[in-house]
Amino acid sequence: MKKIICLLVAVAFYSAFSIAQNGPKSEVRAVWLTTIGGLDWPHSYSQSSFSATRQQQELRDILDSLKKANVNTVLLQTRIRGTVIYPSSIEPWDGCLSGFPGRSPGYDALQFAIDECHKRGMELHAWVVAIPVGKWNYLGCKNLRRKYGRLIRNIQDEGYMDPESSVTADHIADICTEITRNYDIDGIHLDYIRYPETWKIRVSPDRGREYITNIVRKVHDAVKSIKPWVKMSCSPVGKYDDLSRYWSHGWNARNAVCQDAQGWLRDGLMDALFPMMYFQGEQFYPFAIDWKEQSYGRIIAPGLGVYFLDPTQKDWSLDVISREMYALRQYGMGHTYFRSKFFTDDIKGIFRFACDEFDRYPSLVPAMTWTSKVHPSAPVILDVRHTPDRDVLSWDGARDLSGTVAYGTKSIDLFYNVYASESYPVDISDVSNLIVVRTPSKKVTVPLSCEETLNYAVTAVDRYGNESSPILSEKAVGNISAHLLANDGCRLRIPAKPSTLDADFVIIKSITGTISATMPYDSNILDISKIPSGFYTIHSLNEKGYTHRLGSFIIKR
Repeated sequence: MKKIICLLVAVAFYSAFSIAQNGPKSEVRAVWLTTIGGLDWPHSYSQSSFSATRQQQELRDILDSLKKANVNTVLLQTRIRGTVIYPSSIEPWDGCLSGFPGRSPGYDALQFAIDECHKRGMELHAWVVAIPVGKWNYLGCKNLRRKYGRLIRNIQDEGYMDPESSVTADHIADICTEITRNYDIDGIHLDYIRYPETWKIRVSPDRGREYITNIVRKVHDAVKSIKPWVKMSCSPVGKYDDLSRYWSHGWNARNAVCQDAQGWLRDGLMDALFPMMYFQGEQFYPFAIDWKEQSYGRIIAPGLGVYFLDPTQKDWSLDVISREMYALRQYGMGHTYFRSKFFTDDIKGIFRFACDEFDRYPSLVPAMTWTSKVHPSAPVILDVRHTPDRDVLSWDGARDLSGTVAYGTKSIDLFYNVYASESYPVDISDVSNLIVVRTPSKKVTVPLSCEETLNYAVTAVDRYGNESSPILSEKAVGNISAHLLANDGCRLRIPAKPSTLDADFVIIKSITGTISATMPYDSNILDISKIPSGFYTIHSLNEKGYTHRLGSFIIKR
């Protein structure tokens, strides 16, 4: 049996190697970003305008890191334990933001997170913890006990909503309705949509699955009636059921906790699954394949236990996770990191592996073709204004042809992708040409050195993820390779520092203006091996903060 697993892993690893060089154009790369207890965010309380700004900057920094790793989906914990991180008419504020349960942090954290994610081309899915409602005498649980009485069950000082009651389904659906109606989210992500493992289930497994499915259906119908493009997803237990040759050791979604997750895909109640596959070896690969084989064409992005890389946890080697990632890509699945902080803290080098090797280029979230296959029209006007140090692109004329209408709140109709290349016409199937992903703006500035020339293509993307055909810029005049700074992917040659230039450092910026690296300006050869592939500008920097542009370069490995 172990030999079979080893062979399976080896085949997946080596056959996926060529795919992984650039990565697929469409693939979910997600992360769970917890707010409970400030585990991932926030690490400080918002109790004044100053501390609110600091707390918001914490999230910006996290999102900048995730963007650097080309994460395209953020699962943000929005309902925590009968408490929420936005102004709700249904449940109170959680204390993770202000430090005081029930007290506002002075701003709408969910709206802020959505805006910041969309600025970076990321989807934001509101992560809703369904059944657990926290400690028996804590605010969330006490509030629901006052409202529903015996509906809330006590198990070892923890409160749980009764999954067998229709009131539970209605309440969770109301929470998801409130979020969907009031916010421009990209998804509703249900967590712990199951029986607690400590619950004495007194009904048959079939009946138990009916109760849980009733909650899922109520939420699905409520969300889709408002915004049909909002993705429905959940994080089921990592193994759906025992397989013919592999045992789940009694811990599976279908029978242990009554999650009919594969049935939810089949019946159209879920658009995506993020199974919690915090396993390795024969407890991972066969069960991952099972999820894919029973996906019914929907999105599967298994959760990876990157927290087990931590020496205080299970002290896994990086090789455990990296091989799983290669295998998932070969099987046509995405990947999801649990949790954000373990990923961005680069435990065992997982963040560098994603940035430098596995996810060097961006990837689009797969389109929801099972809901809509209608592509938007392409922009009909693309204007490129060339100046000595930048190209300013603007466009218009794209139209959403999906026929959907947003109710209750203003939503972005279309996003845009921008591609750039030395060659003409720009190949939009090549992810290495993708320089701006899912921007809501119709204007982009591309920093350049003097006389640099690039060719461009712009596409429109609707809320279902359907991408239009491109509009192309006029063919650029000149040879870009003659003007870009030379590099081999590891070393970058920059102009030698003139004696008249007061600068001790250089800074490297991405196309979005994010600083990717700061280095001493003591040589005309810089080490760029740790910087992900992409388009960059480089500037000198002196101790007073004054900068001068030195040039631009493209890293293509």
